[in-house]
Amino acid sequence: MSRHSSIRPPRIRALCVLALTLVTVVGLTACRSAVDAQQSPATRTGPVQRGGELRAGVLGDLTPSTLLQIGAGGANGHVVANVFDTLVSYPPDSSKPRPSLATSWTSAPDGRSLTLTLREGVTFHNGREFTSQDVKQSILAYLGGPWTPQFKRTAAAITGYDVSDPYRVTLQFAHPLSNIFDLLDSAPILDGDTLDELKAGKTFNGTGPFRLASWTPNSRIRLVRNDDYWGGAPPLDAVTLVESTDPKSLYTRLRTGQLDLAGDLTSQDQQLATERYGFTDIELTGAESQVYVGVNVANPALADPRVRKAIAFAVDRDRIIGDVFRGSGYPVNLPWPKTSPAYDPGANQTYSRNVQKAKDLLRGVGPIGPIDLDYTTTGSSFRIVAEIVQSNLRDIGITVNLVPNEKTVQSKKLIGSQFPGLWVLQHAFAQFTPSTLAVSAYPFNAAKNSSNYVSREYSSAAEAAWTATDPTSPEAVSAYRRLDKAWLDDLFIIELGVILTRIAAAPNVRDVAWDHRVQLHFADTSLTDPDRSS
Repeated sequence: MSRHSSIRPPRIRALCVLALTLVTVVGLTACRSAVDAQQSPATRTGPVQRGGELRAGVLGDLTPSTLLQIGAGGANGHVVANVFDTLVSYPPDSSKPRPSLATSWTSAPDGRSLTLTLREGVTFHNGREFTSQDVKQSILAYLGGPWTPQFKRTAAAITGYDVSDPYRVTLQFAHPLSNIFDLLDSAPILDGDTLDELKAGKTFNGTGPFRLASWTPNSRIRLVRNDDYWGGAPPLDAVTLVESTDPKSLYTRLRTGQLDLAGDLTSQDQQLATERYGFTDIELTGAESQVYVGVNVANPALADPRVRKAIAFAVDRDRIIGDVFRGSGYPVNLPWPKTSPAYDPGANQTYSRNVQKAKDLLRGVGPIGPIDLDYTTTGSSFRIVAEIVQSNLRDIGITVNLVPNEKTVQSKKLIGSQFPGLWVLQHAFAQFTPSTLAVSAYPFNAAKNSSNYVSREYSSAAEAAWTATDPTSPEAVSAYRRLDKAWLDDLFIIELGVILTRIAAAPNVRDVAWDHRVQLHFADTSLTDPDRSS
């Protein structure tokens, strides 16, 4: 399950997904340590020390009702990543998926089916054997709710399951799916027998390297080593996810030795911890996110594209990246990070801070009433970004009212397309196969998005990207350029910048891993001083 095991990862190659042509991937049958040793060198010298407890700080509590909903970091994400397995592992530093619960796979020449050979001898934490029936039940459960996961549309395009062989499954598709491996990397294998208990937050029965031993709401989650893990028992005895509602609290606990690792720090505290106090700066390369201003195009004040273009010229991207995120990122006009095959440097120069151009665009529009700008109160970055946007729009004569939301309220508004005007958030999924963004992510989904944006051309481009048998083909790239045109012309999403996600770890932490969704994986993590005797 380990996605990347270098503490200071190299720059990843341009991201592209395995083409859905006739391919057979030979599975890896060795233990997890041997597999990961091939992926990258150890991050500390000397033999791995076994034992000890890793204390990792996270923002927010475990919420079973949204367990698979967003799938990007936090308590939910770290639990999913370590208690459950997926069929394939999609490391951020690789252009191809790697075996996990599936050891090999073959795609039909027309891209309309995929046959996966499953790993034998795998058991759930309660001892029940993993079989092909679990693959079918897990994908159907992923579709059935209560979750509304962002890969739901891709899962719904699976029209048939051949599970006659317990160790082989054939998935049949309504059409070629260029992002099928994104789904298989993201959808955890669940135990259908305890599904109702999972939804209620009572039982988390996976096949992963750790078992969920206890959960004290709004306090901590304790994971203990799965000694029967198919990839070999993890070095750590346990992982405790220490919960907080305040990034400053996480920083204080890290600095005072109460935590070994923390994400979700403010950019300033991340910089202090790693540059002044000796903590290791871990850049989660391949797990970039993008900060953006969302636009409800159904709002009369925002319906005119000239208003949206004025906003795109008004926002100060350089200030947001430099001041709020301390330079850990770069400005963009389009959602793709530089590691994506869809990234276009020239197109990202379309909009930059130009107050006069923005005012000129608004001259023929008429008066614009006050507009609400929603932001989440989780962390401090969103509030600061919202305040900068508010000030930028004031410069061109647009009044913005800031509306703070608790994280679950912000998520509900995003999923339900309920933002009345503008909103500030971060999105991910651009680091996956390019088609995934336009058919899966809430702000971009051509079928139904948070902006209430509808366009026949945009839907056609999304469909063309999604159904391409080769996501790097000229036809696919042409579809990405059509998507770019819609984003730059219609601006229902106004991109601000790519943010390079970082975490801070104590010097005795080695081999932290992660995936595209900012979920940390601890199957190979160890402590150089597990008894903390030094």
